[in-house]
Amino acid sequence: MKKRAKILLIYTGGTIGMIKDYDTGALKAFNFDELLQNIPELKILEHEIDTLSFDDPIDSSNMNVECWVKVANTINENFETYDGFVVLHGSDTMSYTASALSFMFENLTKPVIFTGSQLPIGDLRTDAKENLITSIQIAGLQKNGKPVISEVGLYFEYKLYRANRTTKINAEHFQAFASLNYPPLAESGVYLSVNHSALWRPNRRQKTKLHTGFNNEVLILKMFPGINAATVEYMLSKPGLKGVVLETYGSGNAPSDDWFLDILKRKISEGLFVVNITQCIGGSVVMGQYETSVQLKKIGVVSGKDISTEAAVAKLMYLLGKELSPKVFKTIFETSLRGEMS
Repeated sequence: MKKRAKILLIYTGGTIGMIKDYDTGALKAFNFDELLQNIPELKILEHEIDTLSFDDPIDSSNMNVECWVKVANTINENFETYDGFVVLHGSDTMSYTASALSFMFENLTKPVIFTGSQLPIGDLRTDAKENLITSIQIAGLQKNGKPVISEVGLYFEYKLYRANRTTKINAEHFQAFASLNYPPLAESGVYLSVNHSALWRPNRRQKTKLHTGFNNEVLILKMFPGINAATVEYMLSKPGLKGVVLETYGSGNAPSDDWFLDILKRKISEGLFVVNITQCIGGSVVMGQYETSVQLKKIGVVSGKDISTEAAVAKLMYLLGKELSPKVFKTIFETSLRGEMS
């Protein structure tokens, strides 16, 4: 007899957890204890589903490191009891939270699937039901008694992506997320098709380990034509600043002006970690390909390769929490830890 997978559904907040009061037309928080009554389709699934809701659901715009840790601890505390986890989250910062959790769980051996919706679960035209049902189905996929997915994924509008490869690209369409530098892990159509060659494979001989020590003394500095010395100096002089995600042009190019390089060189010598990523949602930083990035490489700027902004921020906070030497930090950041870069 086929074993039923036990799935824990964790509601953190977001549009998916709202339902319309048809008497008033207002949106109100959904009672997840009544999940099966409101979504009878879930009864058809072979999985056993338990629900857990944050006492005070969080709008994803208010997500922070403390909330990331709360989600991770919830999963960790229930890790042995369940076969898979589905996290319902607001779409605006879902890629940040999901990327963070991918770094927090070292050697993850079970699926953690993030999903949400553009319309509330109680709306007539909602995308919430399909996203929720298929996410639960994916979290319960097993082969030879082992989970098929063993990583943090993000499911939205018929596609499952590696979470730390995603970015939100649209605020109005149901297809809200994209993964430009990595193919989908699974696609939902008439059949649920899994791209097995794209899946992350953990070492099942080792236990899953949770890391929660993040340092959020970071900022994103986006290059733009006309940026000046006073602006860069001011931003990088923030007291306590430890790391910077430098969003450069194209394949990693930035101004070659002396003032810019001098500020970066001085800050790096003072212990600031600077990671170079591209502003483009697809493609990669190739340090040294053009003259404008040769100097960045020389002064010790770290290459983010094809990492997304969301994953770069999460990885930077994660590694800063380890208090590594500049040389070790550079080596580890430029290495793919959870499939976040090619």
